[in-house]
Amino acid sequence: MVNVCIAVGIEENVSSLKTLSLRSYHRLSSDILGYYRLGAISVATGILRNYRKAKKRKPQTRFPYAKRMMLTTCYGFKIQNGCLRLPVKPREYIYVKLNSHTLQSLSGLNVRSVTLTRRSLSISYSRETVEIKPEGYIGIDRNLDNVTVVSTDQTVQRFDLSSATRIKSDCRYVKSRFKRNDFRLRTGVFSKYGQKQRNRVQPLLHNVSKRMVDEAKTRRYGIVLERLTGIRRLYRKGNGQSRNYRARMNSWSYGELQRQIEYKAGWEGVRVIYVSARNTSKRCSICGYKTLESTQRRLWCPQCGTILDRDENAARNLAAGGLRFSPSGPPGEAMVEEREPENATLNPQSRWRQVKSISHNDNPSDEDLTEPLNRNLLGRGLRVFGLGR
Repeated sequence: MVNVCIAVGIEENVSSLKTLSLRSYHRLSSDILGYYRLGAISVATGILRNYRKAKKRKPQTRFPYAKRMMLTTCYGFKIQNGCLRLPVKPREYIYVKLNSHTLQSLSGLNVRSVTLTRRSLSISYSRETVEIKPEGYIGIDRNLDNVTVVSTDQTVQRFDLSSATRIKSDCRYVKSRFKRNDFRLRTGVFSKYGQKQRNRVQPLLHNVSKRMVDEAKTRRYGIVLERLTGIRRLYRKGNGQSRNYRARMNSWSYGELQRQIEYKAGWEGVRVIYVSARNTSKRCSICGYKTLESTQRRLWCPQCGTILDRDENAARNLAAGGLRFSPSGPPGEAMVEEREPENATLNPQSRWRQVKSISHNDNPSDEDLTEPLNRNLLGRGLRVFGLGR
């Protein structure tokens, strides 16, 4: 059913859920329950959107085709007597036995959807979380080989990710040694080593992101990240960079680390703020003057004479940028107000400008600033392996 919906979406040139439902729902088999057809349309919509994005970057992208058998549904299922009940036909069901750990994890939670494959069962659930009012912020500077974390109380932590870079480099080397001119075999080998790479790198990123979010939750801090956009455009072919350098930089998992921090922080009620990445490494975190490059990723400030670590300086600037969102932070930017003087003539162009310095403490309501979203409905998944064995 997913492949039928993909074919309809490519034929009709549509990728929205509503339009694809109207065009493809009647083409699916009527013997299948309606909510299974809706689930297939939803999965196909996501595949079509990814295909359109990939085609903009590379026009020679092949048409997508779903090969893995799976069943995704948001309706019709029910957990009762320690089993997951899935309908097959009207008033006909199959049952999947759930272990004690799964039942204990799902107790008191709202189960939203179920995805069943040949070897695993994924159960998504949600809960309401209350956002923690931050008493400070931690700035996170992401780099290729490390992540530097600095809090507003000047505590510095550094997480090493050089092992993830080495794993990616080893996989690239193995794939580069494949010389056989067979597209089918090449695709299989590259897919195999790509999966091995993800299985080894993902636990490292999960470990780092979990420790940072736990630290922020324990100390009641918010998280400040730099808004990284357009990174891949800097390392394209033809920019005068070596092939090995472009491969290393394009394998940087800054987006995956950001995604993990976002959903883990949202699950724990920790606020995540994004600030501009412009000059965070070049601006001195002590006096704000533009620094000069020194040796071994260190900076020298000609204004105050301080020698700073490049990554630590960027993390300090990010943490300081988060204070703008705090009601007890430093005075904000100047507000420009235009008024007419009392003795002004009728000339409409005669105006004077009065600059008034305001502080974040002048806000009429701190609650509107500190808690724009008091409660979030967040989802998480639980996966059970070993089915069908």
